[in-house]
Amino acid sequence: MTMRAVKRLIVGLVVVSAVAFAAVEAAKVYLGPPPLENAEGLSTTVIDRDGKLLRAFTTPDGRWRMPVEAEDIDPRYFDILKAFEDRRFEDHGGVDPVGMMRAAYQAVRHGRLVSGGSTLTMQVARLLEGRHGKSAKGKFRQMVRALQLEDDLSKAEILRLYLRLAPFGGNIEGVRAATLAYFGKEPKRLSIGEAALLVALPQSPEARRPDRDWQAAQRARNRVLDRAHEVGVISAAERDRAKEEAVPKGRRAFPKFAPHLSEGEVAKQATLAVHALTIDREVQAALETLAAEQTKLLGEKLSSAILAVDNATGEVLAYVGSAGYLDANRAGAIDMVQAVRSPGSTLKPLIYGLAFEAGLAHPETLIEDKPTRFGSYRPENFDEAFHGTVTVREALGLSLNVPAVKMLSAVGPGKLTARLHRAGVKTELPPETVPSLAVALGGIGMRLKDLTQLYVGIARGGEPVPLTWRRDGESFKVRLAADQEAAKTRLLSPVAAWYVGDVLKDAPAPLNARGGKLAYKTGTSYGYRDAWAVGFDGRHTIAVWVGRPDGASVPGLMGRLAAAPILFDAFQRVSEKRTPLKAPPAGVIKRAGSDLPPPLKRFRDGPDEAAPTGPFLDQPPLIAFPPDRSELDIAEREADEPVVLKAEGGALPLTWLVDGAPMAVDGNDREVAWTPPGKGFVKLQVIDAQGRADRVTVRLR
Repeated sequence: MTMRAVKRLIVGLVVVSAVAFAAVEAAKVYLGPPPLENAEGLSTTVIDRDGKLLRAFTTPDGRWRMPVEAEDIDPRYFDILKAFEDRRFEDHGGVDPVGMMRAAYQAVRHGRLVSGGSTLTMQVARLLEGRHGKSAKGKFRQMVRALQLEDDLSKAEILRLYLRLAPFGGNIEGVRAATLAYFGKEPKRLSIGEAALLVALPQSPEARRPDRDWQAAQRARNRVLDRAHEVGVISAAERDRAKEEAVPKGRRAFPKFAPHLSEGEVAKQATLAVHALTIDREVQAALETLAAEQTKLLGEKLSSAILAVDNATGEVLAYVGSAGYLDANRAGAIDMVQAVRSPGSTLKPLIYGLAFEAGLAHPETLIEDKPTRFGSYRPENFDEAFHGTVTVREALGLSLNVPAVKMLSAVGPGKLTARLHRAGVKTELPPETVPSLAVALGGIGMRLKDLTQLYVGIARGGEPVPLTWRRDGESFKVRLAADQEAAKTRLLSPVAAWYVGDVLKDAPAPLNARGGKLAYKTGTSYGYRDAWAVGFDGRHTIAVWVGRPDGASVPGLMGRLAAAPILFDAFQRVSEKRTPLKAPPAGVIKRAGSDLPPPLKRFRDGPDEAAPTGPFLDQPPLIAFPPDRSELDIAEREADEPVVLKAEGGALPLTWLVDGAPMAVDGNDREVAWTPPGKGFVKLQVIDAQGRADRVTVRLR
C-alpha cells in the first residue's frame, strides 16, 4: 500500500469516525435522556426484624420485581454472568468494539444476524425501553442508549439495573424474584447450577421458562456452564457437578407470612416500598403452622389467633390472625387479632390486682364462695357448684365467679375500665351503657391485641407499654413517646402485679402440655363462643383465641381445653427455655393467712360486716368517668344537659377543676354534674382533702 493510499485510509477513518460521532450525538439529543424511571416500579415488600422477606406484592402492572442490591447476590453469579454475557463489562464504555466486530463478521459470513454483540449495558438499555431491537436500527438505538447510561451512571449502578430488570419468564423480573420463584430462596447463596440457570434464562425467557419447558432451560444452563469452564471461571469438576443438578419444573409461591398484618400495614402506608416489621419470621412461621394444625383438630369452621410479644419492648414477634389465611371454610381472611369478642374470665387477674393495690385483699385473704345476689344479678360458677371459704389465691386459680364479682363490686367496674383506658387498653360496650359487675365474667368487648397488652403490663410489674409491630424510624419515635406517656399512669402497682403473677404461675398446666410453667389464665365467653388463654414468663407474653369468626356457639369450647394447649405449645416454639418471672419488689407480704394484718385476713363484702379500714384503703383519688383521652359527643345533648363526672378513692371533700378553674359543687359527693362549655379539649382535675390529685384530658365534639 502506497503512502497516498494510507493517507486516504486514515482520512476515511477520521471522516467515518467524525460522522459516526456526530450521528451518535445527534441521536442522543433526538432520543433524550434514558428512561430510568421505568426501573423505579418495584414490588412492595414487607420484611421482618432481621430483614427477611415476609410478604411481597406485585407491581401495579402485575409484575414481580423485587428490590435487590449486588451485595444480596452470590458472587459466583456475577462471575458466570460476565463470562457468558460480557467479559469486558468493566472496561468498555457501553459498546464493546470487539464484540461488534465479531457480530459483523458473523453476519457477513452467514448472511444474517447471528449474534448481536450486545453488552450488559446495551441489554439494560433495551430493558429500560421495552424494545427488542434486533434490527440494525434497533441495535444502533441500544448502542446510543448504552453510551448515555455509561455517561450518567457507574458500572455498579448499571449492573444494579440489570439485576432488577432482567426477564425470567412470565411476570418474573429481576434476579431476586427469579430465585424466589424458581428456587424458593433468596439469591445470597446459590449453587453453580442455579447461578448458571439465572444467566441463561434472560436470553430467551419465554422459550426457556422452567415451568413450561424445563428441558430447554436445562440445555441453556449447560451451555452457560460449558462457557464458564472455557474461560476458567469454574473447574471441570464444578461444571460436571452443576450439570447433575435438577432444574426446577415449576414456580414456587412467594412468601406470605403474617398476611393480615402485612396487608393492613401496606394499606395504611401505601407509598412505602419496604415495610419493616418487628415480626420474627421463624417464630411467625412456627406459630402459623401451630394454629393451622391444632385448629383443624378442634373442629370445622373454627379459627384461631395468636399474638406473641417481647415484654421488654412491647414488640410483636408473631401475629397470627387466623388458622389459615386462604381457608375460606374457616373464614381465614378475617383478622381475629383485631376482632371484638367477649374476654370471658381473662379480666379477673386485673380485678384482683386492683384489689391488692387498694389494700382490699392479699393472695392469702379468705373469701366466701357462696350464693350471692348483687341487686338483680346472681352469678354462678362455671361448674354450678360453690366452694365455701377459699383463699383469694384459690379463687383466682380456680377462676371462681362469685369471688371475682365480689371483688369487682368492692373495686368498682368504672375503676376497672378507667384503669384499662389509662394504660392504653381499649374496651367496648354497647351504646348508652356503663360498665357493670358483668364485666368480671366477660360482659365487655375486647380485642386479642388489647388483652395481650394488658398481660404484658402485668408481666412488666404493672408498667404498661404500647404494642408495636413496625421497625420504621418514625414508628419507633411514636412508640417511645407513647411509652413515656404510658409510664406516667401505671396499670398496677409493682406489688399488686407481682401478686397476680405469683398466683397465675401456680395454675395447673393442661394435660401433656409442653413448655414448662407459665403464669397464665384461661377464659370462656358466654355460650361457648370464645376460648382464650394468655400467659407470660419473664421474657414473652403470648395470647391465644379460638372460636368461630361468625360468633356462633361451639358447645364444649373452653379456654382450658382448646386454647391453653396451644398457648403452652406456642411458648415452646418461641423459646425452649422459660425465663423466670420478676423478683418480688419491696413491700410484698409473704405470710400465711393467719399472720396477715387483721384487715387482710378475711374479705368483707356484706353490708352487715364491718368494712376494712386503715392504711390499706388509703388510695389517691381517681377520675373514673370520663376516662383520660376519651371523646364525649355533646352535639346531640340539650344545651343545658349535664355530664356526670365520677371520682373514686381519695379523702373527702373533693375539689373539681375545669381548665384550672374550680367548680361550685358539693365536695362530699363523688358524682357531680357538669355542663360542658362547648366543643374542644378540656382538662378536668380532682383534688382530695390530702392534696392528692388526678387529671384527665377530654375532647368534646
